[in-house]
Amino acid sequence: MRLLTGGTTDVLLYLTEYLADYHTGFNVFQYLTLRAIFGVLTALIISFVVGPMMIRRLAFHQIGQTVRTDGPRSHLSKSGTPTMGGALLLVAVAIATLLWADLHNRYVWVVLVVTLLFGIIGFVDDYKKLVLNDPRGLSASHKYLWQSLVGLGAALFLYYTARVPAETQLIIPFIKSVVIDMGPWYVVLTYFVIVGTSNAVNLTDGLDGLAIMPTVLVAGALGIFAYVSGHAQIASYLLIPQVPGVGEMAVFCGALAGAGLGFLWFNAYPAQVFMGDVGALALGAALGIVAVIIRQELVLLIMGGVFVVETVSVILQVISFKLTGRRIFRMAPLHHHFELKGWPEPRVIVRFWIVTVILVLIGLSSLKIR
Repeated sequence: MRLLTGGTTDVLLYLTEYLADYHTGFNVFQYLTLRAIFGVLTALIISFVVGPMMIRRLAFHQIGQTVRTDGPRSHLSKSGTPTMGGALLLVAVAIATLLWADLHNRYVWVVLVVTLLFGIIGFVDDYKKLVLNDPRGLSASHKYLWQSLVGLGAALFLYYTARVPAETQLIIPFIKSVVIDMGPWYVVLTYFVIVGTSNAVNLTDGLDGLAIMPTVLVAGALGIFAYVSGHAQIASYLLIPQVPGVGEMAVFCGALAGAGLGFLWFNAYPAQVFMGDVGALALGAALGIVAVIIRQELVLLIMGGVFVVETVSVILQVISFKLTGRRIFRMAPLHHHFELKGWPEPRVIVRFWIVTVILVLIGLSSLKIR
């Protein structure tokens, strides 16, 4: 029997390899692009099938959203909406990735483990708040501690298993002649990218569909970067460092995008379910770890500009209030500021989506403008 390129071991690819002995048409499943597409579709179908059942289950157990009384009054109607729907995202992403990605590839396991562990941290926080009725949830210090341990662990693993110099070099977007050897500083950068992105997505998740659509768009773009970075000829043509094996991240990103679109079906305004910390922390960590692996941390900063601005708005608000006793924004994160200015929630959401589309296109342009 023939062996698939890269020594893949997942069940579906093994099966199609076997069937290729009887019909050459099954050889198409060896192609990374097709597997990425099937990753999208598989995660999407799982979301559509499992979503309604999960929402009913959450509603039956009365695991619903609690709304701040000092926030926009329009949010009071959201009280009781089923939460912790982010578990649906984790299930869809994990299954789709395990079915279609090369399980011999160490990057596949790194992104899955990091995503699921951050999801567990979020789950504990949600469970304490929504099931045990502890308004504090997981304390900020404990949450940050566990995030730090996972982020640092992933950073150290990637650093000590790096096989080529490109894996620990910092690529500067739009400038082809500048590549910075990070050395041990790679660990510090990786840690901050993973933990920072996780919390940034969590802060953005405050309106129906506000966080999930930018996540889908950024994940799709990172999937393109992963494919070209793992392809020797294309990487050489585009003058970007080629990192062996990172092409498989396209399958994971496809699964992430598919699961996100499936979740958006239920999370779009007015939302039937919220993702909670179990989803938001995991999605942010997933974007961060993928960006690190494909060496596009700075491009992530561009494409995820909405996440960055939301986070900065909170930081500035806290600093200003502590130093001067005054607030810069009517309410932070930034999306609440616009709501309190009178923007209807759907307008805020769609405009943030549009901004993300623009930023993702700018990020993608860095592939050619160098």
